[in-house]
Amino acid sequence: MQPSPGLDQKVPVFVFPQSIAFYLDDQTTHKQVLTLYNPYDFAVRFKVMCTAPNKYTVVDPEGSIKPQCCIDIVVRHNATTPSNCNITDKFRIQMQDHVTKQLIGKRDVTARLVQGTHDTSSERDRDNFQQLPIVSGGQSPQQQQYLVREGRPGRAGTPNYVAVAVGVLCCVALMLPTEGDRISSPLHLSVNFKLVLAYVLGLVTMVVLRPY
Repeated sequence: MQPSPGLDQKVPVFVFPQSIAFYLDDQTTHKQVLTLYNPYDFAVRFKVMCTAPNKYTVVDPEGSIKPQCCIDIVVRHNATTPSNCNITDKFRIQMQDHVTKQLIGKRDVTARLVQGTHDTSSERDRDNFQQLPIVSGGQSPQQQQYLVREGRPGRAGTPNYVAVAVGVLCCVALMLPTEGDRISSPLHLSVNFKLVLAYVLGLVTMVVLRPY
């Protein structure tokens, strides 16, 4: 385990989400969750502070986070009235050295009470995404064809020269005289061996002439 930061060293504070919204007419949103992350190899202490502590309740506003762990903090809005709508409050997450308890980082999270209910469909449609135009020139036809061939091994456009060479050798061997033929030749092949050569020649022909 690495040692905790020094007294003058600051570390980033990771909190999600960066802002929270409570909806006046939607009681299910009156309780929100903040997740605090500790991606470091040392334990840290945290403290949650607020600019309007009379309006919120925070469960366990102080504690510690083990190395490479996270915790959830429940935040409840206690003053859901129309007069408190559209007012921006802030929560400050302070990270402290677990041993010395000195401040090593901080992060602010905004909170607002909004009139109405939480409409997820309107949030999805808020950004008008449109299709991008297709612009040629990103890759040449030769490059695109090369990438396709890389994804299909064994289907290259050039012939298999090894198979061609084997086929030629089989053809030459099949033209040699067979055992029993009355032909003066230093080399005679048996019938069984020529059958094997003919079988191999058939396989080579299939490999060379197959479509790509």
